[in-house]
Amino acid sequence: MRRFAFAVVLVLGSSPAMAQGRPPRELRDFDAWVTRAVRDWDVPGLAVAVVKDDSLVFAGGYGVRALGSPEPVTVHTLFANASTTKAFTSLAVALMVDEGKLAWDDRAADRLPELVLRDPYPARELTLRDMLSHKVGFGDPDYLWYGKESDAATIFHRLRFVEPQSSFRSRYAYNNVTYAAAGVIAGRAYGKGWDALVRERIFAPLGMTETVTQGQFLPPNGDVALPHDVVRDTLRVIAGVGSLVDGIAPAGAMYSNVLDMSRWLRFLLRGGRVGDSALVRPETFAELFRPQTLIPGESFYPTASRTSPHFTAYGLGWFLQDYRGEFVAMHTGSIDGYVALVGLLPDRRLGVVVFANRDHAEVRHAIMLRVFDAYLGGPARDWSAELKAMYDSADARTAERRGERAANRVPNTNPSLPLDRYAGTFADSAVGTAVVELKDGGLTFRESPFLSGALEHWHYDTFVVRWANAWIAPLFVTFHIGPDGTVTDAAMDGVTLGRVPAR
Repeated sequence: MRRFAFAVVLVLGSSPAMAQGRPPRELRDFDAWVTRAVRDWDVPGLAVAVVKDDSLVFAGGYGVRALGSPEPVTVHTLFANASTTKAFTSLAVALMVDEGKLAWDDRAADRLPELVLRDPYPARELTLRDMLSHKVGFGDPDYLWYGKESDAATIFHRLRFVEPQSSFRSRYAYNNVTYAAAGVIAGRAYGKGWDALVRERIFAPLGMTETVTQGQFLPPNGDVALPHDVVRDTLRVIAGVGSLVDGIAPAGAMYSNVLDMSRWLRFLLRGGRVGDSALVRPETFAELFRPQTLIPGESFYPTASRTSPHFTAYGLGWFLQDYRGEFVAMHTGSIDGYVALVGLLPDRRLGVVVFANRDHAEVRHAIMLRVFDAYLGGPARDWSAELKAMYDSADARTAERRGERAANRVPNTNPSLPLDRYAGTFADSAVGTAVVELKDGGLTFRESPFLSGALEHWHYDTFVVRWANAWIAPLFVTFHIGPDGTVTDAAMDGVTLGRVPAR
């Protein structure tokens, strides 16, 4: 088990308990428990920090930045914040609200006219509040940005071609693209862009000196954890994802470490104050944590089946629920090979942040709940073992469904046409273009340099894309043939791309 090479690092001098080199009594066995949990969940590297009553009471790094390398994770190691970035964006909007440059219910049409939705009413009435609380009427159209080289202007333009999934404001649907648009609006109100607003008005006063707003700003050869995922049944470092979210940066492009994030926790637990100064007005700060839209149980985190909350909702950049009679504000972040979690018990002035460099390492939830229980008291509950069993069962069901699809594959079929007849360019106004080519006797599929791979025959006129970035789930593509015997379009993942006529 050399790859774990655990390195636990405590930050001294942040509080009396830390200065003495030992955690408070509530966390006296926490380090050993986390060490076991990291091993049990097979996580290469993880970092955690706990803040209580305006003091950093625990901070530690576990494991390594990359499998096969000796560099340990420390409290300075940078990880992807992913969607925990959203709380910074909602605060950025709040700062502009305080200054009278924005209002929560400002219409996007007035602030970002290039963003147009398909239907006239939501296109006219969409507000910042709607965008920050995921009430747009459709979930994240990740095909607009994931793995693409499109800039924000192109992404926002293509929103007008996205089909709504529900009526406007009728239900919660998590949407990264419109969240990013809210950040762009805040940056315009500031006059220097979202990056400058977050760096100058949040990072600087909080002393978050090691955090960056986008992957492109990561220090070269710096203390950065590399992402990991399972590729062909083996956990491996995956490459090329550092700037994956930069096109929609306000929704999830930040990188930080637990030391900087502990400053963020202290700020939040002090009600938006830094030292003796309020960075944001109390009433504006409180708005961030007011339920804006209810979330049905089936759309919330699977952990709710174990924690039994009485309500689940979304505020402005925060998931909201109750746990053991306490109000909880939290948010996760997930992007290829990384996870993050920030959890708060505001009334207890307790907060925790967790980073890990393995895709969907749900030990993050176990760590948060373990910290909450430590300060709430009561019988000990091994959240690591309990949630691992739950997620292992879910993974087994997913594998079973994959097996069912493979079992339903019709054997001994052939494509209707010679392979070269499937080659061509396919396009959709929202998705963009995909190019199918015949190379070395087989077909290839490419949406971008990041999204490219071999196109293998499955059955009849359905093929499957085996991505070169093999951690990405395979994509099934079904070609349709017209009366004249030529391919007319390609259907994939609920979207149909029409074939572009050859010139």
